[in-house]
Amino acid sequence: MHLGKTMILSDKNYNLTVYIDKQNKRVRVEDYLGSLSNILGVAEELVEKEKADKLIIKGRREHFTQLLERGFGFEASIDGFFLGSDCMFFSKFYSDERRTSPHWLQEDGIIKSVYHLAEPAQNITPPNDYVLKKMDEADAKGLSDLYKAVFQIYPTPLNDPEYIVKTMKEGTLYYGFVHDGQVVSAASAEVDSFYKNAEMTDCATLKEHRKHGLMKVLLARLEDELIENGIYCSYSIARALSFGMNAALYQLGYAYRGRLVNNVYIYDKIENMNVWVKDLAKSPNFGQ
Repeated sequence: MHLGKTMILSDKNYNLTVYIDKQNKRVRVEDYLGSLSNILGVAEELVEKEKADKLIIKGRREHFTQLLERGFGFEASIDGFFLGSDCMFFSKFYSDERRTSPHWLQEDGIIKSVYHLAEPAQNITPPNDYVLKKMDEADAKGLSDLYKAVFQIYPTPLNDPEYIVKTMKEGTLYYGFVHDGQVVSAASAEVDSFYKNAEMTDCATLKEHRKHGLMKVLLARLEDELIENGIYCSYSIARALSFGMNAALYQLGYAYRGRLVNNVYIYDKIENMNVWVKDLAKSPNFGQ
């Protein structure tokens, strides 16, 4: 599985951090400073060179109109992403096939259904034989087995224990539930310590263990740890076709902020992804 690569490009007019994602045939501008027109020009050249069919810009709110003028479409936003300033996802497509979204109305229906859900019951308590654990390097094999069982295709190589260990060393937090010695549910928080945000990701539960609300417990525990570390911008990018994951985020107090079209290959096809955000400083657990 391709890992992709991050490049930092600069000259006197700009500084640009860009992620080349070969597996998902896309180029993503992660961060930038300087002349926006130069930056977009360089990014579009990279798309051509890499034969990608989607370009994503993590833009600043103040560049909203300029990005529209350059032919980019707004897809989603994350409140407070850049040290409290909002991030705007803009994209441009380079094939009609990548732009076309056959499940859009079905995904709209899922969001509508999610917003009709009742407020969740607080304090979910899984059965006693499920042990909540902060995962460490010794758990990497158990985590990779879980991810292998749940996902046929995944945007990152979580089926490789060495990759999981690498992410742990880089600051990603993992929590999981162990049942009869097996990791049956897990989630992680990928922390950006510079911009003070965290992505709730890698959420997976084995099918036969999904009735206990394990994922909500894991995400709430991760949030507590983020608050302890002074990180208040939490966000998650969920499969737009997954009612369960979108419902879990809504019931944890996350707010819907848009949809990323044909964003990543996951399960067995390329999928749209919903963006959900939460200000942890407004969380009921904050300051407790």
